[in-house]
Amino acid sequence: MTEAPQHAFDDATQILACALTGDSDAVASSFDAVVSRDGVVGAWDVAWCLAATMVGELPGGGGWTLEFPGIDDARYDKRWVARFVSAYVNGDAPTGEALFGAAIADGQLPDCLLALAGSTVATLRHRAA
Repeated sequence: MTEAPQHAFDDATQILACALTGDSDAVASSFDAVVSRDGVVGAWDVAWCLAATMVGELPGGGGWTLEFPGIDDARYDKRWVARFVSAYVNGDAPTGEALFGAAIADGQLPDCLLALAGSTVATLRHRAA
C-alpha cells in the first residue's frame, strides 16, 4: 500500500466524523478544504485512507477479488467506489490513480468522494452491529 501523510489520516477522520452525522455538506466542504490546501493529491491521500478504513486489516499474500453484485448497473459513483476499493485491496495504486483521473475528467470526483465516505461509514456501522 502507498503511505499517506499524517494530515491525510486527520482529514479522513474529520470527514468520517461528518459522514457519521449524515452531514454531506460538511463532508463536501472538508474535501474542498483538502483540495484547496493540497490539491488533487491531497484528495487522493484522503480517499486512500478512507479505503483503508473501510477494508481494515488484510491477510497477507495474493491478489483479491471483491464481489459487487450488480456493479455494472450501479451509478457512476458506486461503480467508482467499488473499483477504487478493489484497487486499494490489491495495492494497485496506478489503477486507483487512473480511476481518480477518470472521475476528474468526467466531472464526477466530488460525487465519488462523497460515495466513498458514505460507503466507509456504512461499512463501519455494519461491523459495529
